[in-house]
Amino acid sequence: MTALNAPAAATTDVDLSDADFAFVRDFIKREAAIVLDDGKEYLVTSRLAPLVRRDGFGTITELVAALRSRPASALGGDVIDALTTNETSFFRDLHPFESLRTDVLPEIVAARQRDKRLRIWCGASSSGQEPYCIAMVIREHFPALADWDIEIRATDISPSMLAKAERGEYSQLEVNRGLPAPMLMKYFKRAGARWAIDPEIRRMVRFSKLNLGTEWPGHGTHDLVFLRNVLIYFDVATKSSILQRVRRHLADDGLLILGGAETAVGVEGRFERQMIGRTVWYRAR
Repeated sequence: MTALNAPAAATTDVDLSDADFAFVRDFIKREAAIVLDDGKEYLVTSRLAPLVRRDGFGTITELVAALRSRPASALGGDVIDALTTNETSFFRDLHPFESLRTDVLPEIVAARQRDKRLRIWCGASSSGQEPYCIAMVIREHFPALADWDIEIRATDISPSMLAKAERGEYSQLEVNRGLPAPMLMKYFKRAGARWAIDPEIRRMVRFSKLNLGTEWPGHGTHDLVFLRNVLIYFDVATKSSILQRVRRHLADDGLLILGGAETAVGVEGRFERQMIGRTVWYRAR
C-alpha cells in the first residue's frame, strides 16, 4: 500500500533548506494527507535528489521553486511518487483473504441475493495486487456470482502505480511473492519477461486516483472496504476524518478491514471490532 518510503542512500549533491522542507511537508500533507514529522529532512533529500538530477535542476531548491510555481504539474505527481512507496504483494498476510473466502463473502453474498450486486473498494491499491486477488477469490470460489453485477473499485494517490495496476503486468519476482502457482497458471499468461493477468479479472477492477485526505464526491456505497496499511502514515485528525468518510460510504451491513497495526476503535463509535477467522474486521454501527 502507498506509504512513506524508507530512506534511500544518502546524497551529498543537494541540500534542503528549512523553508523548502516546510513547503514540501505542506505540499505532501495537502496532496496526499501524508505527515512528514520534524527530522524527516533526510528522507525528503534522499527521495528528491534523483528528480533533481533527472530533470536537470542544479539544486533541490530549484526543484522546489518549480514545484511552488506549478504544484499541479507532472512534477507535483513525481514528487508525490518519490515521497511514497508501494509495498504490497499478492495475498499479503494471507489471513484476510482466507476470512474473505470462508466467512465475509458468503455473508455479504447471502444478503445481496435479491439485487445480485456487489461493490468492493480498495482504498490504497498501490500496483493492483490486492484488488486483483479479491477478483481471483471471487472467480475461483464463487462461480455462482458469474452473472452478478460486481465492481471492485481500486484507488491510490500515485499516478505511476495506478498506470502499472491498470496494465496488470508483473515481474517474475512480483508473482513469486504470495501468488500460488496454480493461480498463476490459471489467471496469468506470459507477456515476454512478465506475467499479464487474465483480461476477465482485469475488467472486474476499476482504477482511479483518490486522495484519502479529501472529500470523495460521487464515491458511492460499498459492501466491503479494504483500507490496509495506510492509516499508520496519517496524523490522528486525518485518520479520524478518513474513517468517518469511510462509514458514510459503507453499507449499513458492510465490513471494513484495516492493516494489522491499525484500528478503528474509538472513532466516534462508528465501527465495532469483530474477529472473523484469524482476522480483525470492523462492522458498521
